[in-house]
Amino acid sequence: MLHEVTGDILLTKAQAIAHGVAPNDHFDQGLALALRERWPAMAKDFRHYAYATHPKPGELWAWAGVGGVRIYNLLTQEGAHEQGAKPGKATLANVNHCLKRLRHELEQAEVKSLALPKLATGVGALAWPDVQALIVKHLGDLPIPIYLYTSYHKDQQASEPGA
Repeated sequence: MLHEVTGDILLTKAQAIAHGVAPNDHFDQGLALALRERWPAMAKDFRHYAYATHPKPGELWAWAGVGGVRIYNLLTQEGAHEQGAKPGKATLANVNHCLKRLRHELEQAEVKSLALPKLATGVGALAWPDVQALIVKHLGDLPIPIYLYTSYHKDQQASEPGA
C-alpha cells in the first residue's frame, strides 16, 4: 500500500526508513546527512562495512539501531572506493536491483511499515517519474504501508495512513 505524503521523513512513525547512497558515501548531503546527524553510529558502521567489503552499486546494507529503528541503505549511486573518490550519480539499473533486494528484506524481516524519500532524485539526479514507476513495480503490492515522502517540510510530521 503506497501512500504519498509530505513532511519530514525523520519524524515518520514507520518501522523502517530506506534511502539511497553510494558505495563510498560520506553521508554529508541531503537525507544521508540528516540520518548521520540523528544516528551517527549508522554512518560509522557503514564506513566500516564499506571499507571491509567494498560493496557494489545495486546492493543494500541494513542497519538496526537502539529503539528498534531500521535503516535500509540502498546503494543506488555509483562510487569507487579509492581514496578521495566522490559519490557518483544513480542509475535506474541500480535502483531496480536495490528495490528487488529491499522487497526481499522487508518480507524476510517482517517489517510492518516503511518510509521512502524521492529515492535517487536528489544527489542521484534521476527523474522522479522513472524512479516512482520502479517503486510501484517492486513495492506497490506489498501488504504493508509504504510512505513515499514526495515533498519535504522540515519539522512537519506527515499524515501517515495506518501508522
